[in-house]
Amino acid sequence: MNRISQGISDVLELFFPALCTTCGDRLATQEKYVCMNCWHDLPVTNFHQNPENKVAQLFWGRVEIENASSFFSYKKGSRYQHLIHYLKYKGLKELGFETGRKFGFALTESAKFTSVDVVVPVPLHPKKERKRGYNQSRWIAAGIAAVLHKPVSENNLFRKTFTSTQTRKNRFERWQNVDGIFGIHTPNEFSEKHVLLVDDVVTTGSTLEACAYQLLKIPNTKVSIATLAFADM
Repeated sequence: MNRISQGISDVLELFFPALCTTCGDRLATQEKYVCMNCWHDLPVTNFHQNPENKVAQLFWGRVEIENASSFFSYKKGSRYQHLIHYLKYKGLKELGFETGRKFGFALTESAKFTSVDVVVPVPLHPKKERKRGYNQSRWIAAGIAAVLHKPVSENNLFRKTFTSTQTRKNRFERWQNVDGIFGIHTPNEFSEKHVLLVDDVVTTGSTLEACAYQLLKIPNTKVSIATLAFADM
């Protein structure tokens, strides 16, 4: 049966070869989702080594964040925007876990991030999660947590209200769209904890700010932020 299965796989690969999600080139046998060239050229930010990085600056004067980082940056239309598109809209949730792991290894270089107590993905509204089939931020969070050896809290932070997409909104409209839409089932779970809040992309930071605002209402809770990508406008 193994030979038959391998034969079928080889035929499928011949007619439907696996392609890199970023550049579109055919993947080698050992490659998965992203080719080695694209991994090598990934525009990593190393923001975790700079406390005054561009992501951290988004929250200055808005909400008290301990640390903030993004794994890589991209501009609209770049090939690395395709990676995010496949993760969010094409069902490649496992890509989130793999990139989350790579991000996690980078974060281990900073004691500011290894000191977190729990990893919390930004939640989707149940209606949107059912439609998409998964929460991409949850998969990224799982990859990061696996490397940092920290627990993931998946359901305590929740989204109360279904909102429209943020894609075409300006900064003020984005904040209006998320103001007051998050809640916490059991605040004591996060009391006295350093929470690492995880999302796929940060643009203006409005969604993350709204989540952090709720978390910071809990006594002695600290919040740091890690996003897979930074949309460098």
